[in-house]
Amino acid sequence: MPHEAISVFDIFKIGVGPSSSHTLGPWRAAQLFIKWVEQQNVLQQVTAVEVLLYGSLAKTGKGHGTDVAVQLGLCGDDPVTFDVNSINSKVADIKSMKRLVLAGKHEIDFDPAEDIEFLFNESLPYHPNAVTFLATLANEQNIAATYYSIGGGFVKKEGEDANNAHAIALPFPINTADDLLHWCMKGLSINEVVMENEAAWRSEAATRSGVLQIWKVMRDCIYRGCHTQGLLPGGLQVKRRGYDLNKKLLAGKNYTNYETWVQAIQSGGNSFNYILDWVSCFALAVNEENASFGRVVTAPTNGAAGVIPAVLQYFVTFCNGNEEEKIVHFILTASEVGSIFKKGATISAAMGGCQAEIGVSSAMAAAALTECLGGTQRQALMAAEIAMEHHLGLTCDPIGGLVQIPCIERNTMGAIKAITASQLALQSAPDFAKVSLDAVIKTMWDTAQDMSSKYKETADGGLAVNIPISLPEC
Repeated sequence: MPHEAISVFDIFKIGVGPSSSHTLGPWRAAQLFIKWVEQQNVLQQVTAVEVLLYGSLAKTGKGHGTDVAVQLGLCGDDPVTFDVNSINSKVADIKSMKRLVLAGKHEIDFDPAEDIEFLFNESLPYHPNAVTFLATLANEQNIAATYYSIGGGFVKKEGEDANNAHAIALPFPINTADDLLHWCMKGLSINEVVMENEAAWRSEAATRSGVLQIWKVMRDCIYRGCHTQGLLPGGLQVKRRGYDLNKKLLAGKNYTNYETWVQAIQSGGNSFNYILDWVSCFALAVNEENASFGRVVTAPTNGAAGVIPAVLQYFVTFCNGNEEEKIVHFILTASEVGSIFKKGATISAAMGGCQAEIGVSSAMAAAALTECLGGTQRQALMAAEIAMEHHLGLTCDPIGGLVQIPCIERNTMGAIKAITASQLALQSAPDFAKVSLDAVIKTMWDTAQDMSSKYKETADGGLAVNIPISLPEC
């Protein structure tokens, strides 16, 4: 089997909530379509654009902001740099004026209510997350392209080899956990193997800088989420809890920024309940930001964006992990475990249910924490296996198609499971493990294939149909 090359920056992407598959992926797909149109030298000839959303993108697209994402992508805006505070006003302007500027260069008539079609009863065979862009030219000819949002912000254009973009030779090619252990037997830690592979793309200094930027976005997201009040958008009337929990736990302690905030947290001690509450607070804060179209890091998805930041913030705050080198090691190790899951199974809830998102992120965090706390490579992979083993079969059934209930609380549970899995692995001899990480990845994929589609981010089953709600018309 050929080895697919996936970088740490493929697994961890800076973007906008609430969903990597349903927001970031379609946003990127729209950007790719416009770039393709420009390459055909026909951008100025486009008179109309129609967007067709299939399968899961149609069924939960409104709740996930898929329609918002494709409009911004068609405009040429980038999810990494676009001012998230301007999203609502820009989309409102497009709606009211019924005009859209393709790539920021060419204005056309565009009515989102008419030109974005949610095909609830149609699905394309390759993947449940499919979007087709159809452009009409001045000579009345049509050009079209279909893209698949395959999880974690990864996008594949129909007819193109998904591996083309990853056809790069790595010094340590890895598809499986066994491959990783093979290279580690040469005396390397997991994070050292990853850093050596990253050198195929860029210098070590550039990788370190990029990884620390990932952490900065994560920690800023935590801090912002802990200091923002209000209701989450979408109509479920879900109140933010990160703010209140942060305020209660700090009990009037003074601080002025992230650094002094961490010091204030540390001054409260390290009792079990106190640490447990803070880990939950960190995760809640991130996913409340995610649900509010905030800037987050896909880790490896947006729906599971709170797990790894929460565990890393726990490591920084309560485990003497506040050193750049340790943070880099954590993120590199986590990325490799996520990469192995993507290659052997899926990180898309539309393909595998929530086990593919919260389960994978929990396994990533567990492995990273274990290695950073002094565990061996085998103990780190054992921790990843334990974390996933206890997420097997987890369904994706978002109420109202919104990444809120049960998604936000599931991030707290995934973070706590990661820490527990790490502790179990650190207190165990790796030979004790009866189930390998590769075996649990295969089991996860088998489970995903057996799982009913109504539990795969369609809002057709589970809590999504058993909790009566009435959402406002969009």
